[in-house]
This record gives sequence, structure tokens and C-alpha cells, in this order.
Amino acid sequence: MNKKQIRISIIIVILALIIDQIVKIIVKTNMTIGESIPVFGNWFQIYFVENNGMAFGWDFFGKSGKIFLSIFRLVAAIGIAFYIRYLIKNKTATVIVVALSLILAGAVGNLIDSVLYGKIFNESTFFETAKLFPENGGYAPLMYGMVVDMLYFPIIDISQESAGWLPDFLVGSDGHFIFFRPIFNIADSCVTIGAFLVLIFAKKLGFEKEKSQKEVVDEM
Repeated sequence: MNKKQIRISIIIVILALIIDQIVKIIVKTNMTIGESIPVFGNWFQIYFVENNGMAFGWDFFGKSGKIFLSIFRLVAAIGIAFYIRYLIKNKTATVIVVALSLILAGAVGNLIDSVLYGKIFNESTFFETAKLFPENGGYAPLMYGMVVDMLYFPIIDISQESAGWLPDFLVGSDGHFIFFRPIFNIADSCVTIGAFLVLIFAKKLGFEKEKSQKEVVDEM
């Protein structure tokens, strides 16, 4: 196996998880639900929300969907880890290993929220911040924790009043067209970046292995 690729994969996963969890813990213990902090004007904000569902705050069939999603993330993370090992063993391009390592880190990052946050935090509200390891216990059983989101990029914000030409399906319940409306976290970003890298460099899957086989044939 390529030891360098193994080290790269481990470092990416560990660093991404550390950064993701540090940011989530800081936000959850210092901000109330719905609180926002401008970073670069109004187009990039730290905006604290929590969700039961998938990436970018999408919901998924309530509590039953929540337990299914947690189990799915766990199975997916294990499957991705074994697939990365398989690809490294078969001399796949490093960029693919990097991409799948980012996806693995993102899956595990949100899995930690879902599995543990309900047990180790009390509830975040619109008026009070949460505490880590509260005396009275957490706000939910294992596997029912909420995923913490905080990255918000409302790069374009147009009210329907100022632009009456906007079609209704583009306008939210607040009467505004906002691009980009979803609020997400670092784990979501890792999954998205990893997926784009896989799409862009898909042809490199198995490329080095094919090349080495060709070299063997040429030497015969």
C-alpha cells in the first residue's frame, strides 16, 4: 500500500473533524438559536441554527428519518473508509483519495452531532446558549441529536417589493429572494468539495493501476 496516501487520508479526516467540531462547540456554547454575527458585511454571516435532517438543513421525515439518517451515515462512513483502503491498495490517484477522505470526514462530522450532541449538550434556545456536559443531562437520547449549522452566505438578497418581477417560487416566506439561502457547516462543505473533486477527476479512478498494468505488458 501507498503509505503516503494513507497518511494524507488520515491527516485530512482528523484535521477536518477537529476543525468541524471545534467550530460547532464554540457556536453552540456561545450563541443562541437564530443569532448571527456578520463576518464580511451581510454576505457572509455566522448564523446559528440546528436541524434534524440532511446537509444544508434539509429535513428528512421527522424522528423516524432521523434515526435512519444516523444509521445511514454510520454505514456510509464505514463503507467509504473501506473503499479508500481499497483504492489506495490498488494505486488510485491521490486526488481521489483526498476527495473521498473529505467525504468521509464530512459524514463522520455530522454523525457525531446526530449520535452524541443530544447526550452531551442541553438544549439551545432563542434565549440561552447550551452547556457542554450539563448536570441535568442532555436534551435527547443517543442518535437523536441535532446537527449544528452556522455558515450562511446570503450573497444576493432582493426583496419582492423592490423587484416585483421575481417569480413566486424564487421568493421565500420572508418575501425575499436570497442566494445562497441554505445554512451549512464545515462537514457539509467537506462532503460537497469531495463530491466535486470526484466528479472532476472521475477518470483518475484506477488510472494509475491501469498505467502500471500497461507498463507490465510493455515489459513482456
